[in-house]
Parts: sequence; structure tokens; C-alpha cells
Amino acid sequence: MNIAQHIALIDELCFRPFPAEHGPSDVGFGGPGHHVAVLESGHGPRDGDPAEWAVTVEQYEKDRDAVYEVLASRWGDVAPWNLQTVLLRTGQEEIPEPWARLAARARVAWLWEVQGTGRWVALAVADRDASDEVQLLAVVTQTAPP
Repeated sequence: MNIAQHIALIDELCFRPFPAEHGPSDVGFGGPGHHVAVLESGHGPRDGDPAEWAVTVEQYEKDRDAVYEVLASRWGDVAPWNLQTVLLRTGQEEIPEPWARLAARARVAWLWEVQGTGRWVALAVADRDASDEVQLLAVVTQTAPP
């Protein structure tokens, strides 16, 4: 993991234009009003080893926390945002993207409103599904969290 590269990408996405359509991008995927960058990815269904998957989750959580420290020094400390409540709400209401997709993939996120940009930044480990790849994700969006 290279924290400096992750921070540089997050900074860039705070000012990069959003794509007009939903789909893959050079950093992950995006759509109108949001970018989702895959900072790190590994050990998905092809690997099949639950112990290795758990080790990857633990490492990505440490990496997420290292990126958090840099962002928190800049934008302030924030409490973890429980995405389980957002996931539960998807059954009763329409949750906008990228929040619905993030809640389906991750359990918790660190979330900042970046002053002067009109954008929100979320940092999360996508580990909700053990049969899927573990990913360290950075979300940059103009859509306020639900």
C-alpha cells in the first residue's frame, strides 16, 4: 500500500468531473455524481481460502486506518458511519448511488464533507461478502449521505 498515492488519488477525485453514465473508470467505477476508486483489491472467490481472505480484510482495515489518519488530520476526526443502517433502509426507500452500492459491499465507512468542493469522501473496506473480492474503496460524490 502506498498511502501517498491513495491520498493523491482522493485529492484528484475531489476535483475530477463526474462521468455522464454509470460504468467502469480508470480507477474503479463511477456514474453521474460519483467516483468509486478501488485503492486495493484481492483474495476473492478465485482464491477460496477463508483464512487468507480474513488476513486480507485485516490488512485492508489497517491500510484504511492509515489513510484515515492523513485525511482526519486535514478534515477532522469523524466517527465510523454504520452502513448496516443504510443497507436496512434500502428495503423501504430508494437510497441514491453511490451509497446503496457502498452499503451492500461494506459494513462501516469513514465519511467527510470536503469544504469548498461540494463533495463528500468516504473510505471503506468492502468485506460484506466473503465470496467476493476484498477491496479498499474511496468514494467521492456530490450526493449527501442518506
